[in-house]
Amino acid sequence: MSHRSRQLRVSSLARVEGEGALRVVIENGRVERAELNIYEPPRFFEAFLCGRAYTEPPDITARICGICPVAYQTSACNALEQLCGIELDAALAELRRLLYCGEWIASHALHIHLLHLPDFLGYPDALALATHHRELVEHGLALKKAGNSLLELIGGRPIHPVNVRVGGFYSLPSRADLDAVAEQLRRALDYAIETARFAAGFDFPDMELDHELMAATAPGRYAIEDGMVCTSTGSAFPAAEFGAHVVEEQVPHSTALHARLDGERYLTGPLARYSLNSRQLSPLAREVAASVGLGEQCRNPFRSILVRAVEVVYAIDEALRIIGDYRPSDRAAVPCAPRAGVGHGVSEAPRGLLYHRYEVDERGIIRSAVIVPPTSQNQTAIEDNLCRVVGEHLDLDDAALTHLCERTIRNYDPCISCAAHFLELDVVRR
Repeated sequence: MSHRSRQLRVSSLARVEGEGALRVVIENGRVERAELNIYEPPRFFEAFLCGRAYTEPPDITARICGICPVAYQTSACNALEQLCGIELDAALAELRRLLYCGEWIASHALHIHLLHLPDFLGYPDALALATHHRELVEHGLALKKAGNSLLELIGGRPIHPVNVRVGGFYSLPSRADLDAVAEQLRRALDYAIETARFAAGFDFPDMELDHELMAATAPGRYAIEDGMVCTSTGSAFPAAEFGAHVVEEQVPHSTALHARLDGERYLTGPLARYSLNSRQLSPLAREVAASVGLGEQCRNPFRSILVRAVEVVYAIDEALRIIGDYRPSDRAAVPCAPRAGVGHGVSEAPRGLLYHRYEVDERGIIRSAVIVPPTSQNQTAIEDNLCRVVGEHLDLDDAALTHLCERTIRNYDPCISCAAHFLELDVVRR
Protein backbone atom coordinates (compact mmCIF):
# COMPACT_ATOMS: atom_id res chain seq x y z
CA MET A 1 0.00 0.00 0.00
CA SER A 2 2.80 2.43 0.84
CA HIS A 3 4.45 2.07 -2.60
CA ARG A 4 1.55 2.70 -4.95
CA SER A 5 0.33 6.09 -6.08
CA ARG A 6 -3.14 7.05 -4.90
CA GLN A 7 -5.22 10.09 -4.23
CA LEU A 8 -7.93 10.58 -1.63
CA ARG A 9 -10.26 13.58 -1.34
CA VAL A 10 -12.82 14.79 1.19
CA SER A 11 -14.78 17.69 -0.27
CA SER A 12 -15.69 19.35 3.04
CA LEU A 13 -15.27 18.82 6.74
CA ALA A 14 -17.37 20.46 9.44
CA ARG A 15 -16.10 21.07 12.96
CA VAL A 16 -13.30 23.49 12.14
CA GLU A 17 -13.51 27.12 11.07
CA GLY A 18 -12.47 27.91 7.53
CA GLU A 19 -11.75 26.29 4.19
CA GLY A 20 -8.57 24.60 3.07
CA ALA A 21 -6.94 21.41 1.89
CA LEU A 22 -4.26 19.02 3.01
CA ARG A 23 -1.80 17.33 0.67
CA VAL A 24 0.38 14.53 1.97
CA VAL A 25 3.17 13.14 -0.22
CA ILE A 26 4.54 9.67 0.54
CA GLU A 27 7.61 8.39 -1.30
CA ASN A 28 8.64 4.74 -0.91
CA GLY A 29 6.86 4.35 2.40
CA ARG A 30 8.17 7.61 3.83
CA VAL A 31 6.24 10.84 4.35
CA GLU A 32 8.04 13.54 2.38
CA ARG A 33 5.80 16.47 3.32
CA ALA A 34 2.38 17.56 4.50
CA GLU A 35 1.03 20.80 3.09
CA LEU A 36 -1.82 22.54 4.87
CA ASN A 37 -3.25 24.46 1.95
CA ILE A 38 -5.34 27.43 3.01
CA TYR A 39 -6.80 28.57 -0.27
CA GLU A 40 -9.29 31.25 0.80
CA PRO A 41 -8.52 34.68 -0.66
CA PRO A 42 -6.80 37.26 1.56
CA ARG A 43 -9.22 39.50 3.44
CA PHE A 44 -7.00 42.63 3.49
CA PHE A 45 -7.88 43.84 6.99
CA GLU A 46 -4.40 45.30 7.45
CA ALA A 47 -4.89 47.32 4.27
CA PHE A 48 -8.39 48.39 5.38
CA LEU A 49 -6.88 49.89 8.53
CA CYS A 50 -4.45 52.15 6.69
CA GLY A 51 -5.80 55.68 6.48
CA ARG A 52 -8.28 55.14 9.31
CA ALA A 53 -8.28 56.90 12.68
CA TYR A 54 -6.41 55.35 15.59
CA THR A 55 -9.74 54.93 17.40
CA GLU A 56 -11.18 52.58 14.76
CA PRO A 57 -9.19 49.29 15.02
CA PRO A 58 -11.26 47.85 17.91
CA ASP A 59 -14.40 48.01 15.77
CA ILE A 60 -12.77 47.05 12.46
CA THR A 61 -10.62 44.16 13.70
CA ALA A 62 -13.52 42.65 15.67
CA ARG A 63 -14.98 41.73 12.27
CA ILE A 64 -12.00 39.48 11.50
CA CYS A 65 -13.47 36.71 13.64
CA GLY A 66 -16.97 35.92 14.84
CA ILE A 67 -15.65 33.51 17.47
CA CYS A 68 -12.80 35.51 19.03
CA PRO A 69 -13.54 39.19 18.24
CA VAL A 70 -12.54 40.29 21.76
CA ALA A 71 -9.02 38.98 21.16
CA TYR A 72 -8.66 41.25 18.13
CA GLN A 73 -10.14 44.20 19.99
CA THR A 74 -7.91 43.66 23.00
CA SER A 75 -4.63 43.27 21.10
CA ALA A 76 -5.55 46.38 19.08
CA CYS A 77 -6.32 48.37 22.23
CA ASN A 78 -3.14 47.18 23.92
CA ALA A 79 -1.05 48.34 20.97
CA LEU A 80 -2.71 51.75 20.65
CA GLU A 81 -2.77 52.42 24.39
CA GLN A 82 0.92 51.56 24.56
CA LEU A 83 1.55 53.96 21.69
CA CYS A 84 -0.46 56.75 23.31
CA GLY A 85 1.18 56.19 26.69
CA ILE A 86 -1.91 55.49 28.79
CA GLU A 87 -2.82 52.83 31.34
CA LEU A 88 -6.33 51.70 32.15
CA ASP A 89 -7.80 52.32 35.57
CA ALA A 90 -7.64 49.13 37.63
CA ALA A 91 -11.41 48.62 37.45
CA LEU A 92 -11.41 49.05 33.67
CA ALA A 93 -8.52 46.61 33.28
CA GLU A 94 -10.41 44.02 35.32
CA LEU A 95 -13.53 44.58 33.22
CA ARG A 96 -11.54 44.00 30.04
CA ARG A 97 -10.21 40.75 31.53
CA LEU A 98 -13.77 39.77 32.46
CA LEU A 99 -14.92 40.38 28.89
CA TYR A 100 -12.08 38.20 27.63
CA CYS A 101 -13.07 35.44 30.08
CA GLY A 102 -16.49 35.44 28.40
CA GLU A 103 -14.85 34.86 25.04
CA TRP A 104 -12.69 32.01 26.36
CA ILE A 105 -15.73 30.31 27.87
CA ALA A 106 -17.82 30.63 24.70
CA SER A 107 -15.06 29.66 22.27
CA HIS A 108 -13.70 26.71 24.25
CA ALA A 109 -17.21 25.40 24.96
CA LEU A 110 -18.02 25.49 21.24
CA HIS A 111 -14.84 23.63 20.34
CA ILE A 112 -14.99 21.04 23.11
CA HIS A 113 -18.66 20.08 22.93
CA LEU A 114 -19.63 20.63 19.30
CA LEU A 115 -16.38 20.19 17.36
CA HIS A 116 -14.03 17.94 19.34
CA LEU A 117 -16.06 15.57 21.53
CA PRO A 118 -17.51 13.72 18.51
CA ASP A 119 -13.97 12.59 17.60
CA PHE A 120 -13.45 10.87 20.94
CA LEU A 121 -16.91 9.33 21.14
CA GLY A 122 -17.07 8.07 17.56
CA TYR A 123 -19.72 10.36 16.08
CA PRO A 124 -19.56 12.29 12.79
CA ASP A 125 -20.93 15.52 14.27
CA ALA A 126 -22.62 17.12 17.27
CA LEU A 127 -26.12 16.29 16.01
CA ALA A 128 -25.32 12.59 16.00
CA LEU A 129 -23.63 12.98 19.38
CA ALA A 130 -26.78 14.58 20.80
CA THR A 131 -28.90 11.54 19.91
CA HIS A 132 -27.01 9.43 22.44
CA HIS A 133 -25.34 12.01 24.72
CA ARG A 134 -27.84 14.83 24.79
CA GLU A 135 -26.58 16.15 28.11
CA LEU A 136 -23.06 16.74 26.73
CA VAL A 137 -24.37 18.96 23.96
CA GLU A 138 -26.80 20.73 26.30
CA HIS A 139 -24.02 21.41 28.79
CA GLY A 140 -21.86 22.80 26.01
CA LEU A 141 -24.63 25.10 24.86
CA ALA A 142 -25.21 26.24 28.44
CA LEU A 143 -21.51 27.03 28.83
CA LYS A 144 -21.46 28.94 25.56
CA LYS A 145 -24.57 30.85 26.61
CA ALA A 146 -22.89 31.85 29.88
CA GLY A 147 -19.88 33.15 27.99
CA ASN A 148 -22.12 34.97 25.52
CA SER A 149 -23.96 36.61 28.42
CA LEU A 150 -20.72 38.22 29.56
CA LEU A 151 -19.91 39.29 26.01
CA GLU A 152 -23.34 40.82 25.55
CA LEU A 153 -23.44 42.58 28.91
CA ILE A 154 -19.95 44.10 28.73
CA GLY A 155 -19.36 44.20 24.98
CA GLY A 156 -22.85 45.21 23.87
CA ARG A 157 -23.49 42.03 21.89
CA PRO A 158 -22.00 38.52 21.80
CA ILE A 159 -20.66 38.69 18.22
CA HIS A 160 -18.46 41.61 17.12
CA PRO A 161 -18.91 43.61 20.38
CA VAL A 162 -19.48 47.35 19.98
CA ASN A 163 -18.81 48.66 23.51
CA VAL A 164 -15.00 48.36 23.43
CA ARG A 165 -12.88 51.43 22.73
CA VAL A 166 -9.26 52.51 23.03
CA GLY A 167 -8.91 53.49 26.68
CA GLY A 168 -11.75 51.33 27.99
CA PHE A 169 -15.44 51.17 27.16
CA TYR A 170 -18.31 53.38 26.05
CA SER A 171 -20.47 52.35 28.99
CA LEU A 172 -20.10 50.24 32.12
CA PRO A 173 -22.33 47.44 33.44
CA SER A 174 -24.08 47.78 36.75
CA ARG A 175 -23.27 45.57 39.69
CA ALA A 176 -26.81 44.18 39.60
CA ASP A 177 -26.43 43.12 35.96
CA LEU A 178 -23.14 41.38 36.69
CA ASP A 179 -24.63 39.61 39.71
CA ALA A 180 -27.33 38.17 37.46
CA VAL A 181 -24.70 36.78 35.09
CA ALA A 182 -22.79 35.39 38.09
CA GLU A 183 -25.73 33.12 38.89
CA GLN A 184 -25.53 31.74 35.35
CA LEU A 185 -21.77 31.28 35.67
CA ARG A 186 -22.09 29.33 38.92
CA ARG A 187 -24.34 26.80 37.22
CA ALA A 188 -21.97 26.68 34.26
CA LEU A 189 -19.01 25.99 36.54
CA ASP A 190 -20.51 22.65 37.56
CA TYR A 191 -20.89 21.72 33.88
CA ALA A 192 -17.30 22.75 33.15
CA ILE A 193 -15.87 20.61 35.95
CA GLU A 194 -18.06 17.68 34.93
CA THR A 195 -16.92 18.00 31.31
CA ALA A 196 -13.23 18.00 32.28
CA ARG A 197 -13.62 14.88 34.39
CA PHE A 198 -15.67 13.13 31.70
CA ALA A 199 -13.03 13.87 29.04
CA ALA A 200 -10.29 12.50 31.31
CA GLY A 201 -11.65 9.02 30.60
CA PHE A 202 -10.91 9.16 26.87
CA ASP A 203 -8.31 6.95 25.24
CA PHE A 204 -5.65 9.42 24.13
CA PRO A 205 -3.04 8.49 21.52
CA ASP A 206 0.48 8.61 22.92
CA MET A 207 2.29 11.60 21.41
CA GLU A 208 4.56 14.36 22.68
CA LEU A 209 5.43 17.45 20.62
CA ASP A 210 8.99 18.74 20.67
CA HIS A 211 8.20 22.19 19.24
CA GLU A 212 9.18 25.29 21.14
CA LEU A 213 6.20 26.76 22.97
CA MET A 214 5.32 30.46 23.13
CA ALA A 215 2.69 32.25 25.19
CA ALA A 216 2.06 35.41 27.14
CA THR A 217 2.88 35.31 30.84
CA ALA A 218 2.01 37.66 33.66
CA PRO A 219 3.06 37.69 37.32
CA GLY A 220 0.43 36.45 39.72
CA ARG A 221 -2.20 35.48 37.13
CA TYR A 222 -2.84 33.24 34.17
CA ALA A 223 -2.15 35.51 31.20
CA ILE A 224 -5.21 36.29 29.08
CA GLU A 225 -5.58 39.92 28.06
CA ASP A 226 -1.91 40.95 28.00
CA GLY A 227 1.55 39.97 29.23
CA MET A 228 5.19 39.43 28.41
CA VAL A 229 5.91 36.97 25.59
CA CYS A 230 7.80 33.92 26.91
CA THR A 231 9.04 30.68 25.40
CA SER A 232 9.72 27.18 26.67
CA THR A 233 13.47 27.71 26.17
CA GLY A 234 13.43 30.53 28.70
CA SER A 235 13.52 33.62 26.51
CA ALA A 236 11.17 36.51 27.27
CA PHE A 237 10.45 39.76 25.44
CA PRO A 238 7.81 42.49 25.35
CA ALA A 239 5.27 42.84 22.56
CA ALA A 240 7.43 45.58 21.04
CA GLU A 241 10.12 42.98 20.24
CA PHE A 242 7.74 40.44 18.69
CA GLY A 243 8.80 41.29 15.15
CA ALA A 244 12.46 40.78 16.02
CA HIS A 245 11.78 37.16 16.98
CA VAL A 246 8.79 36.08 14.90
CA VAL A 247 9.17 36.31 11.12
CA GLU A 248 6.39 35.50 8.67
CA GLU A 249 6.95 34.06 5.21
CA GLN A 250 4.81 33.17 2.25
CA VAL A 251 4.68 29.54 1.16
CA PRO A 252 3.47 28.41 -2.27
CA HIS A 253 0.68 26.15 -1.01
CA SER A 254 -1.16 28.61 1.25
CA THR A 255 -2.65 32.08 1.14
CA ALA A 256 -1.92 32.34 4.86
CA LEU A 257 1.57 33.24 6.00
CA HIS A 258 3.73 30.84 8.00
CA ALA A 259 5.67 32.09 11.01
CA ARG A 260 8.89 30.99 12.71
CA LEU A 261 10.30 31.92 16.09
CA ASP A 262 14.00 32.77 15.82
CA GLY A 263 14.06 30.58 12.71
CA GLU A 264 12.36 27.56 14.29
CA ARG A 265 8.84 26.19 14.20
CA TYR A 266 6.86 26.74 17.37
CA LEU A 267 3.43 26.33 18.90
CA THR A 268 1.14 28.79 20.59
CA GLY A 269 -2.29 28.15 22.11
CA PRO A 270 -3.67 26.09 25.02
CA LEU A 271 -0.77 23.60 25.26
CA ALA A 272 1.76 26.44 25.28
CA ARG A 273 -0.23 28.55 27.76
CA TYR A 274 -0.76 25.68 30.15
CA SER A 275 2.80 24.39 29.95
CA LEU A 276 4.26 27.83 30.65
CA ASN A 277 1.66 29.12 33.12
CA SER A 278 -0.05 26.21 34.89
CA ARG A 279 1.22 27.37 38.28
CA GLN A 280 -0.71 30.61 37.79
CA LEU A 281 -4.08 28.89 37.55
CA SER A 282 -6.56 29.37 40.38
CA PRO A 283 -6.58 26.72 43.14
CA LEU A 284 -9.83 25.28 41.76
CA ALA A 285 -8.46 25.03 38.21
CA ARG A 286 -5.23 23.43 39.48
CA GLU A 287 -7.27 20.92 41.47
CA VAL A 288 -9.33 20.01 38.39
CA ALA A 289 -6.17 19.76 36.25
CA ALA A 290 -4.63 17.33 38.71
CA SER A 291 -7.84 15.29 38.91
CA VAL A 292 -7.91 14.79 35.13
CA GLY A 293 -4.28 13.69 34.98
CA LEU A 294 -2.55 16.86 33.80
CA GLY A 295 0.86 17.64 35.26
CA GLU A 296 2.51 21.04 35.15
CA GLN A 297 3.02 20.68 31.39
CA CYS A 298 1.11 19.06 28.54
CA ARG A 299 2.66 18.48 25.12
CA ASN A 300 0.23 15.87 23.79
CA PRO A 301 -2.00 17.60 21.20
CA PHE A 302 -4.71 14.94 21.60
CA ARG A 303 -4.99 15.92 25.28
CA SER A 304 -5.58 19.55 24.32
CA ILE A 305 -9.27 18.95 25.00
CA LEU A 306 -8.38 18.50 28.67
CA VAL A 307 -6.36 21.71 28.73
CA ARG A 308 -9.24 23.64 27.15
CA ALA A 309 -11.65 22.13 29.67
CA VAL A 310 -9.39 23.26 32.53
CA GLU A 311 -9.16 26.73 30.97
CA VAL A 312 -12.96 26.91 30.90
CA VAL A 313 -13.01 26.11 34.62
CA TYR A 314 -10.39 28.79 35.19
CA ALA A 315 -12.17 31.41 33.07
CA ILE A 316 -15.45 30.88 34.94
CA ASP A 317 -13.69 30.90 38.31
CA GLU A 318 -11.80 34.06 37.35
CA ALA A 319 -14.97 35.72 36.04
CA LEU A 320 -16.72 35.04 39.35
CA ARG A 321 -13.75 36.51 41.24
CA ILE A 322 -13.80 39.68 39.16
CA ILE A 323 -17.56 40.07 39.50
CA GLY A 324 -17.33 39.57 43.26
CA ASP A 325 -14.72 42.35 43.54
CA TYR A 326 -16.35 44.64 40.97
CA ARG A 327 -16.72 48.31 41.79
CA PRO A 328 -17.64 50.50 38.82
CA SER A 329 -14.95 52.93 37.74
CA ASP A 330 -15.57 56.66 37.95
CA ARG A 331 -15.18 56.80 34.18
CA ALA A 332 -15.85 54.40 31.34
CA ALA A 333 -12.61 55.20 29.51
CA VAL A 334 -9.25 56.85 30.05
CA PRO A 335 -8.75 59.84 27.70
CA CYS A 336 -6.39 58.83 24.92
CA ALA A 337 -4.94 61.53 22.68
CA PRO A 338 -3.12 60.45 19.49
CA ARG A 339 0.58 60.83 18.94
CA ALA A 340 2.99 59.73 16.24
CA GLY A 341 4.77 56.45 16.75
CA VAL A 342 4.48 52.68 16.67
CA GLY A 343 2.46 50.61 19.12
CA HIS A 344 2.58 46.86 19.79
CA GLY A 345 0.10 44.67 21.61
CA VAL A 346 -0.50 41.00 22.36
CA SER A 347 -3.23 39.00 24.03
CA GLU A 348 -4.11 35.32 24.32
CA ALA A 349 -6.90 34.43 21.92
CA PRO A 350 -8.47 31.04 22.68
CA ARG A 351 -6.28 29.56 19.93
CA GLY A 352 -3.08 31.34 20.96
CA LEU A 353 -1.05 34.51 20.98
CA LEU A 354 -2.40 37.34 18.80
CA TYR A 355 -0.07 40.22 17.89
CA HIS A 356 -0.97 43.69 16.56
CA ARG A 357 1.35 46.49 15.41
CA TYR A 358 0.22 49.98 14.36
CA GLU A 359 2.17 52.92 12.99
CA VAL A 360 0.29 56.17 13.56
CA ASP A 361 1.09 59.72 12.45
CA GLU A 362 0.72 62.91 14.50
CA ARG A 363 -2.89 63.33 13.40
CA GLY A 364 -3.82 59.89 14.68
CA ILE A 365 -4.07 58.32 11.22
CA ILE A 366 -2.87 54.74 10.84
CA ARG A 367 -0.08 54.45 8.29
CA SER A 368 0.60 50.71 8.58
CA ALA A 369 -0.82 47.73 10.43
CA VAL A 370 0.42 44.19 11.07
CA ILE A 371 -1.74 41.44 12.56
CA VAL A 372 -0.31 37.98 13.27
CA PRO A 373 -3.07 35.50 14.26
CA PRO A 374 -2.38 32.27 16.13
CA THR A 375 -3.43 29.87 13.38
CA SER A 376 -0.82 31.20 10.96
CA GLN A 377 1.80 30.86 13.69
CA ASN A 378 0.79 27.23 14.26
CA GLN A 379 0.67 26.08 10.64
CA THR A 380 4.27 24.86 10.49
CA ALA A 381 3.83 22.90 13.72
CA ILE A 382 0.56 21.39 12.47
CA GLU A 383 2.19 20.26 9.23
CA ASP A 384 5.07 18.69 11.14
CA ASN A 385 2.61 16.92 13.44
CA LEU A 386 0.70 15.59 10.42
CA CYS A 387 3.89 14.22 8.88
CA ARG A 388 4.61 12.36 12.07
CA VAL A 389 1.06 11.03 12.49
CA VAL A 390 0.83 9.83 8.89
CA GLY A 391 4.31 8.30 9.05
CA GLU A 392 3.34 6.25 12.09
CA HIS A 393 0.11 4.98 10.49
CA LEU A 394 0.97 4.18 6.87
CA ASP A 395 -0.73 0.81 7.25
CA LEU A 396 -4.16 2.49 7.49
CA ASP A 397 -6.47 2.58 4.50
CA ASP A 398 -7.49 5.89 2.94
CA ALA A 399 -10.65 6.34 5.01
CA ALA A 400 -8.95 5.67 8.33
CA LEU A 401 -5.94 7.82 7.46
CA THR A 402 -8.18 10.69 6.41
CA HIS A 403 -10.10 10.50 9.68
CA LEU A 404 -6.86 10.51 11.66
CA CYS A 405 -5.56 13.55 9.77
CA GLU A 406 -8.81 15.42 10.34
CA ARG A 407 -8.73 14.54 14.02
CA THR A 408 -5.12 15.67 14.31
CA ILE A 409 -5.94 19.04 12.78
CA ARG A 410 -8.96 19.50 15.06
CA ASN A 411 -6.65 19.16 18.08
CA TYR A 412 -5.44 22.67 17.23
CA ASP A 413 -8.92 24.17 16.67
CA PRO A 414 -7.61 26.14 13.67
CA CYS A 415 -9.58 29.27 12.86
CA ILE A 416 -8.96 29.64 9.15
CA SER A 417 -11.62 32.19 8.26
CA CYS A 418 -14.42 31.63 10.75
CA ALA A 419 -16.36 29.52 8.24
CA ALA A 420 -17.61 25.94 8.69
CA HIS A 421 -15.75 23.86 6.13
CA PHE A 422 -12.14 22.87 6.08
CA LEU A 423 -10.47 19.91 4.60
CA GLU A 424 -9.93 18.43 1.19
CA LEU A 425 -7.30 15.74 1.68
CA ASP A 426 -4.99 14.67 -1.13
CA VAL A 427 -2.72 11.71 -0.28
CA VAL A 428 -0.14 10.79 -2.90
CA ARG A 429 1.59 7.44 -2.36
CA ARG A 430 4.45 6.41 -4.60
